[in-house]
Amino acid sequence: MLVIQRIIKRKILVLALLAVICSANAQNNKYINNHKIIATVLSEHYGIPAAVILAVAVVESSGGVGATAKVLNNHFGMVGQNNFVNQRGHKSRYKQYSNEIASYIDFCKVITRKRFYSRLKYKDDPKAWVKALSRAGYSEAPEQWEQKVFSVLASNKL
Repeated sequence: MLVIQRIIKRKILVLALLAVICSANAQNNKYINNHKIIATVLSEHYGIPAAVILAVAVVESSGGVGATAKVLNNHFGMVGQNNFVNQRGHKSRYKQYSNEIASYIDFCKVITRKRFYSRLKYKDDPKAWVKALSRAGYSEAPEQWEQKVFSVLASNKL
């Protein structure tokens, strides 16, 4: 009887994990569809692949549901000034934007100041862009960050 209960508990746990993963993928899909146009326009203007812009935004904003994205309109984890103080009196280290489009534009402008930018500009090689961003210090945990971005690129066929 105990063996059967353990098997059932494991199956329920696996199903719950699958439900969470599917929910996250659905959220990411919705986010990507809602932000495709701005990413495409910025891609044409700045020469950064729209897939990279979207994948980084998905990771950094948790598909648009992260606190920094919701409260500060910061979809890329950019550090800077803000006017927000939480209920405990703490201030965030992340930059505040008037809207999410401003966050997207700022991300692209920051990328244009990186050494690798001129070498990759208008090249549609998301892997090279992600690796270059990672090497340039975009993330505090580069290996994990790269894997998350690559995962978003693959699972959303970007």
